[in-house]
Amino acid sequence: MSETAAALDRRISWVSTDREHAWVEMPAPQFAPLTGMPNLLLRTDRRYQTVEGFGVCFNELGWRALSRLGEADRAEIFDELFTPGRGTGFSVCRMPVGANDFSTDWYSYDEVAGDFGLEHFSIEHDRASLIPYIHEALRRRPDLKLWAPPWSPPSWMKTNGHYAAALPWRGSDVDNGLRPDQVGVEGTDMMIQEPRYLDAYAEYFARFVKAYRAEGIDISMVMPQNEFNSPQVFPSCTWTPEGLARFIAVLGPRMRELGVDVFFGTQERPAPEHLATVLAEPDAGPFISGAGFQWAGKGAIADAHRIAPHLSLYQTEQECGDGRNDWRFARYTWSLMRRFFEAGANAYTYWNLALDEGGVSRWGWAQNSLVVVDPATNGFRYTHEFFVMKHLAHHVQVGATRIDAFSWTGHENQLAFENPDGSIVIVMQNDLADEMPVTIALDGAAFDVVLPADSFSTIRIAAPA
Repeated sequence: MSETAAALDRRISWVSTDREHAWVEMPAPQFAPLTGMPNLLLRTDRRYQTVEGFGVCFNELGWRALSRLGEADRAEIFDELFTPGRGTGFSVCRMPVGANDFSTDWYSYDEVAGDFGLEHFSIEHDRASLIPYIHEALRRRPDLKLWAPPWSPPSWMKTNGHYAAALPWRGSDVDNGLRPDQVGVEGTDMMIQEPRYLDAYAEYFARFVKAYRAEGIDISMVMPQNEFNSPQVFPSCTWTPEGLARFIAVLGPRMRELGVDVFFGTQERPAPEHLATVLAEPDAGPFISGAGFQWAGKGAIADAHRIAPHLSLYQTEQECGDGRNDWRFARYTWSLMRRFFEAGANAYTYWNLALDEGGVSRWGWAQNSLVVVDPATNGFRYTHEFFVMKHLAHHVQVGATRIDAFSWTGHENQLAFENPDGSIVIVMQNDLADEMPVTIALDGAAFDVVLPADSFSTIRIAAPA
């Protein structure tokens, strides 16, 4: 059978989402012989990166929001987000090492000053939140991969002796207790660089990994610091690339003993030279198996792929929004996803799984989430961004390859993938106020769709019979 004849027999499905109607099954188009110029030409012979998965972060305030719901509603949400083949089917997720900006408040696993032997190390705090949160996901997806960075070392390991690194915003009613003389500065090491502190901190990571393993939760990868350039009003710690290299030289061997990967990150600046500096250090570079990028770090990921094509590259945090969860930000979410995948990202991580209505953190920042819980009614809703994520995560399988979708005449707003089972997925945005006709071609055959105005569409071409 010729390639064209095989394409003519392939089944097609199509779902669409707009501002008013989410996840609508559209009439299935059919292949016909290609007779003219298509708008989109699928090229399975032009292949790019492999997709390692999609995910979300487990934060304490997310568990608090979900805990307001009845058991049936909470189960429905976890099924929709983690059960393979049902909804988003998240497969690679993030969690913090200790407190982050969406924790209930600051804590670390050992706040006893000078405890270099970590005799007081404990994850007891997490038993009320993160551990049950992650277990609910693992019940749906036992093979869920977890990775973890800290937002701050224990405060006694830092040069300022405090969890934060910036004063509260002017006019804010947030109080983090930081003094002006404790403010951190980008481009400095707030982690004390003495060997005994670096050794203790590497052991702190090891204790974290082993303690979670004892709870039936396997951490497959760690990053040494979230947003290492950014002094923040919430838990944070600045590092230089040289300081990170010194620490990775100690952390790397300890993690290798435990079978845990080390990624560089998370990087939030468009500065690929930060990664290059660490890779060039002979005692640190060999331990780096990947790198993570978020926020302005999106400006570094393409160069990172060029500098180190052997590394896995993760988009590590969907930009957070403003708590409104509106259609405007859902459109922006798609632009981020497209930019990261076109730059070579292997995985994509959303930030808050769930939050109360308004999404305000302990430190006063309102942010978006995939699920919004109403404390007044104990009800919930999925946000627009949930459905944008689902348009990719539901259809693009772990192990898929991004392929070329050659396009012109204003039809470039798309991503295309070939799954391990041979199916092809095309995700498109029509950002116009009018319908958009599109002709899509594969192997000498083609089909037509008319994308609804201001919408997202996922078109799946089944594997050859």
